[in-house]
Parts: sequence; structure tokens; C-alpha cells
Amino acid sequence: MIARFALALMLVLATAGFARAANEVTITGDSFVVDEANHLATFDGNVVVKTPTINLWANKVVITYGEKGTSDVQSFEATGAVRIKTSEQDASGEKAVYDPKTEILHLTGNVTVISATSKLTGPELVVNLKTNTSTFTGSKGGRVQGVFSSQ
Repeated sequence: MIARFALALMLVLATAGFARAANEVTITGDSFVVDEANHLATFDGNVVVKTPTINLWANKVVITYGEKGTSDVQSFEATGAVRIKTSEQDASGEKAVYDPKTEILHLTGNVTVISATSKLTGPELVVNLKTNTSTFTGSKGGRVQGVFSSQ
């Protein structure tokens, strides 16, 4: 079961862009539990997801899968000190939820995205991987801030 799940997780991460150009995903954590009755797989404690192109860190990662088993991934959720790093950007927040069917990633909770020429902050970031669009939004009076340089 765990071997099947590892393959399914690799497919989810690939779909999410974590391994589009990579063939290998390494996931470590303090514990890993598969709960077949509730269709959940959980990595808990100091979770690190590494590929050649993207790294993710979080306190916890929960994958929900459907009736067809681990090949039917419904959602990928990382919580607690979430950080997603590529060669071009470093994003952080408190929670990241990815829906493989819609290819939409929601990053919430004091979101910060840093690149070589900009720093963006706000309560929520929505990334649509199908359309390659990113939207920062403020919530309940929260504001979005961007600082840009010409470096």
C-alpha cells in the first residue's frame, strides 16, 4: 500500500508542477500514516518534499484520495510554516492546498513571495497552473503589497 501511495504522490506532485521536469521526488517527515478507511495519507513533522526543480517544507502534509484508491488524489494540503522554493521564487505561508483536478494552488496565511526583483505580500495567493496566472488578494480589509526593483 505505501509503495502504491508513493507512486501516486509522485504523480500528484508532478501534476502540481513539483516534478514536471523531474523523475524523482523525495519526501521525508517524522512520521507517515496511511488511513485507508478515511482515504488519507499523512506526513507529519518536519516534512520536506524535494525534486530537482521545486522544494516544499511544512509541518504537515495530508493527501486525500478517492474511492479508486491512491491513484485518485483529491487534494494535497500542506500546513504550518509552508515554504515552496524554486530557482526563481521563494513563497511562504501557513497553508497550501492544491487541487489536481483544477490545477489550482491556494496559499494562505501571511503569504510572501520573493524573487530577484520583487517581494509580494498578502493574505492569499491563488495560482492557476492551467492558465499560468497568479492572483494575490486581500481579505477583510487586508491589503496586498508589492515592492519591485530593476536589478
